[in-house]
Amino acid sequence: MIPFTRNSRASLESAQEELLPATGETVAGTLGNVTSRTGRIALITFGVIALILGGVWAGQGMNLIPGSFMTGSRTWLSIGLILAIVGIILIVLGLRRPGHGRKSR
Repeated sequence: MIPFTRNSRASLESAQEELLPATGETVAGTLGNVTSRTGRIALITFGVIALILGGVWAGQGMNLIPGSFMTGSRTWLSIGLILAIVGIILIVLGLRRPGHGRKSR
């Protein structure tokens, strides 16, 4: 194991600066900061898929959609509800317009 010193920290910081894009754009690491059109479309698409699957699984768990091993199972009701909520969150994040005049950190 190599000990961490000030020189190794400086070389790490310079390596990170080299990896950042030269366009001057902010690199965001959270889903809430997606500003590209492709990223927003992807969030909406995955959100709709998750919402539909979650709805079907919750319906089977509530015994509304018969004919499956998932019918009447509380486990699939819980999984379906969680997945539907995740889908709604993804759709909302994809539909949010980027804030104008907001300073990014």
